[in-house]
Amino acid sequence: MKRRKLTIIIPAFNEKNTLTILLNKILKLKTSKQIILIDDKSTDGTRNIILNYKKKVQKIILHQKNLGKGAAIRSARKFVKGSYVIIQDADLEYDPSDYKHLLKEIKKKEVDVVYGSRVLKNKKYKNIQNFSHGIRIYGNIFLTKISNYINKQRLTDAHTCYKMFKTHIFLSLDLREDGFSFCPEVNTKLSLKKIKIKEVPINYSGRTYDQGKKITAFDGIRALVALIKYRFF
Repeated sequence: MKRRKLTIIIPAFNEKNTLTILLNKILKLKTSKQIILIDDKSTDGTRNIILNYKKKVQKIILHQKNLGKGAAIRSARKFVKGSYVIIQDADLEYDPSDYKHLLKEIKKKEVDVVYGSRVLKNKKYKNIQNFSHGIRIYGNIFLTKISNYINKQRLTDAHTCYKMFKTHIFLSLDLREDGFSFCPEVNTKLSLKKIKIKEVPINYSGRTYDQGKKITAFDGIRALVALIKYRFF
């Protein structure tokens, strides 16, 4: 397979209402890309949608049981062909048109990892920031502050989905978390490797639980546990 610029890893679990729109947006991007789709044993018809894109994407992985976001990302690792890797949720909270902002930064020699920050603002880039609930805003601020303190980082949005890596950095991480604690695990392991993270502002349109949001308060607790586990044990 010809080496492509960007590998896009898309874990999907019960996202039939948004996945088609998302995939069509990504396919329209002019960026040279490799798309890896992982169905995490969906029960709502998501798997059928994924199979309909078999000829349009480069790799499809079908889990035989629900394992979690982190496990889905691990399943994709050995198939990565791009020079860069980005994680993309299967919903529409994040806008693939923002890839260009992350790519612009990661092409720099001194940058190995770029995060898309939902809270960082830039006068030159009028990004939309729409958290669906105030509690989520304060929860994200709290978790980011704790993460920064433990990992000695200065991130504005430690748990953003949009994490872009140079491929050799991504593959060097010994990932173990199965669920949403993938984020604090990555932050901590990058810190331990003394790899700096560059942030750029991105658009964000948060969903409500009625619309399919899956992260809960318990995931916040799991994130704290993961931070402590990977930093100190």
